[in-house]
Amino acid sequence: MGPDLVVQGDNAVVLPRLPDAAFTMVYIDPPFNTGRPQRRQELSMLRSADGDRVGFSGQRYETIKGALHTYDDAFSDYWAFLEPRLIEAWRLLTPDGTLYLHLDYREVHYAKVMLDAIFGRSSFLNEIIWAYDYGARTKRRWPTKHDNVLVYVKDPAAYHFDTAEVDREPYMAPGLVTPEKRELGKLPTDVWWHTIVSPTGREKTGYPTQKPEGLVRRMVAASSRPGDWVLDFFAGSGTLGAVAQRLGRRFVCVDENPQAIEVMARRLPTAKFLGTSEI
Repeated sequence: MGPDLVVQGDNAVVLPRLPDAAFTMVYIDPPFNTGRPQRRQELSMLRSADGDRVGFSGQRYETIKGALHTYDDAFSDYWAFLEPRLIEAWRLLTPDGTLYLHLDYREVHYAKVMLDAIFGRSSFLNEIIWAYDYGARTKRRWPTKHDNVLVYVKDPAAYHFDTAEVDREPYMAPGLVTPEKRELGKLPTDVWWHTIVSPTGREKTGYPTQKPEGLVRRMVAASSRPGDWVLDFFAGSGTLGAVAQRLGRRFVCVDENPQAIEVMARRLPTAKFLGTSEI
C-alpha cells in the first residue's frame, strides 16, 4: 500500500477502497453517541507580568486561547451508522488480526451483541476496562470513571498476541514476589489504570477525543508485529499513527473532520495525505 497514509474522507466511502485482509490490527474510537457536541479549546501559557494565572515561584502567565475543536456526537440511528463500518473492519483484518473497539457504557452492550453476530461469539477475546481519574463527581449515582474496549479476533484459533511486547506493571504487593519478578513486573490484566492526556502535557493536541498514547501502545504492541499495517478509521488526533510510527508499524488513519486532518498534519508530518478520490 506504499507509505503511511492519512485519508480525509467519509470512512464509509474510504473503507471499501482498501484491500481485503490488509491490517493485522484495527483500533477504532468512534463517537460515543453522547447526544451532545464535543468541544475542546487549545490553551497555551505566556509569561506576563499582567497575566491572569499564577504559577511556580509566583510567576504570572497569560492564558492564550487557540483553535476551538468541535464535532457532533449525536446520531438518530447509531447502529445503522456503525454496523456497516464494523463489517468492513472484519473484511480488512488479516486472518490473524484483531479489532479493538473503544466505547463507553452508553453503547458497549449493544456493540457486544453486534460484534458477536459479525465475528462470531467464539471470536470475543476480552473486554478491557480503561479506568481513569478525571471528570465530574455526581452524588446521584456512582461516578462513571471508565471506558470499555471490546477485543475481537478474526480467527480464535490463530490470532497474533505477543505478551513479550507488552509493557509491564509494578506489583501491588512487591514484597510478596521474588526480586526477579519484582524487577520484571507483571502482565496487565483486562483492567487498565491510565491517566487521561494531560491538558498541559507533551502529548496534548487540543483535539476533544484524544486518547493517551500509552493506552493505544499496549494494544498495538500486543496485537501487531513490526512492519505490520494497522488501521484507525475514526482517527481523530492520530494517536494510532503516532504510536505505530514509534513501534515500527505501518498505518492508515481516516477521518473526514478538517480539524482532525490539521492536527494529524502536525503530528504525523512524514505520512502521505490523500483525499477519498485518490485512494
